[in-house]
Amino acid sequence: MEFIKLEQRGHTALVTINNPPANTWTEQSLGELKTLVEELNANREIYALVLTGEGEKFFSAGADLKLFAEGDKAVAVTMARRFGQAFEALSAFRGVSIAAINGYAMGGGLEVALACDIRIAESQAQMALPEATVGLLPCAGGTQNLTALVGEGWAKRMILCGERVDAAQAEKIGLVEQVVGTGTAVEVALALAEKVGKQSPVAVAACKTLIQAGREMPRGQALGIERELFVDLFDSEDQKEGVQAFLEKRRAEWKNR
Repeated sequence: MEFIKLEQRGHTALVTINNPPANTWTEQSLGELKTLVEELNANREIYALVLTGEGEKFFSAGADLKLFAEGDKAVAVTMARRFGQAFEALSAFRGVSIAAINGYAMGGGLEVALACDIRIAESQAQMALPEATVGLLPCAGGTQNLTALVGEGWAKRMILCGERVDAAQAEKIGLVEQVVGTGTAVEVALALAEKVGKQSPVAVAACKTLIQAGREMPRGQALGIERELFVDLFDSEDQKEGVQAFLEKRRAEWKNR
């Protein structure tokens, strides 16, 4: 892949957006991300994914606005579809996805972080969804995912007023879960991903499905599905291994099956 780099660290995939100088998104890089996530989903040895940006200044500055300079509606249709496909694939990743925000995360750069399960930001990071400033709107889940995380008020401040937040403010409003020192986000994210590896990947996938389902369905319906998925785990090898390992006072050897 030309714009997306992959490095496997144990059961974790370290994925780097690599399109300097600002790690902007293009049709090709979005396609590469979608393809990579699908491949990682099929790899039973991968339990977690850490996403970061190449370099020290940008996590990702979002879409390359040169694509929209001529006002071509066909380009807009294609790019909106590519953004949706890539970031929705990331959101649906069966394991745990962690965004290691190592700099500016603007527009589609913030939206890809919003598609992850957890966000860790370095102290110098800046985040915004400034699309309306250039006559556009967040089309890759930004209006929905940001609102789900920070509530309608802050979503409106950031999207309708174009307000940018620093890492400290982002943590305060619930946009990121942790703020760390400059140059340490990947290290912290990988350490958190290692904790994921101690959990049954089959159970983690089921839990993630339930948590995300709560955004869209009534609580009573979600509770019913919760009980169903609990019973379904008894068809997995990991359930048997997990209980036996606990009773035998040893570390479980997960098979992700």
